[in-house]
Amino acid sequence: MGEFILSCESTIDTSYEYVRQRDLPVLFYSYIVDERVYTDDLGRDEQSIPNFYKLLESGKMPRTTALNIEQYREFFEEQSAKGDLLHIAFGSGMSSSVNNAMIAADMVREEHPERRIAVIDSLCSSSGYGLLVDGAADLRDAGHSFDETEAWVRENLGRIHHQFFSTTLEYFRRGGHVSGPMAAIGTVLNICPIMHLDNTGSIIAYGKVRGKKAAMRTTVETMEREASGGRDYAGPCWISTSHCPEDAAVLAEMVCERFPNLRGKIKIWEIGVVIAAHTGPGTVAVFYMGDERQPD
Repeated sequence: MGEFILSCESTIDTSYEYVRQRDLPVLFYSYIVDERVYTDDLGRDEQSIPNFYKLLESGKMPRTTALNIEQYREFFEEQSAKGDLLHIAFGSGMSSSVNNAMIAADMVREEHPERRIAVIDSLCSSSGYGLLVDGAADLRDAGHSFDETEAWVRENLGRIHHQFFSTTLEYFRRGGHVSGPMAAIGTVLNICPIMHLDNTGSIIAYGKVRGKKAAMRTTVETMEREASGGRDYAGPCWISTSHCPEDAAVLAEMVCERFPNLRGKIKIWEIGVVIAAHTGPGTVAVFYMGDERQPD
């Protein structure tokens, strides 16, 4: 094991069991409904995600907030007591939290100058963020140094591609990622926007198709163009879904058929409650390695 602490945030959208097994300390986000605060616990409580969707079905609209400086400071204090700390943060294209993380890291460095603390803006989201952290954990576990792991993360964070579609547009409309007219027309005509993250980690809706089957075909075709080596892509692939596991399973089968040389089995994760508060149900995303993401 590398002799440093590798940490992240709950918006990696994997599972609590995964972060426990990989020895990844996690700072948990939360969401608010009717002034009650709920924790984004990566499914540690097996009812947390089902209860979240029950709230949505009842018409409740959750609010999410950035992690504050004090939350980061306490977390960094706790982790840096164990050793040098490399923290990979939720991308700034999706949240302002990373700015607070950097301020808190400066505070802890002043108090503990003997410790190294590095905060990296992942420019990633959801299980794409998780895929980046997973690669860093592989290096740490193989005995790579703090410097080597940090350099790999910085060199590769822009190569994690996030390709996704949604059959429920209202939440993307509220977030400004889909226009009001597109959301209204899309719902009537069964139109799915095709989206990705650009080089700043921001959501871009760059196309639209009619129906889930077309959305899945487009997603796989885009992966073939973008993934390292095209159909010969031999890297990892993760998929995440917000409350539509059957669609994720179909997409995984299509990806496996198109890319026979994938490294390991495709992991399918549930999108966590903080990100699902902005996507709603009906979103499926695929994550893989390719060339640097480009601006739109």
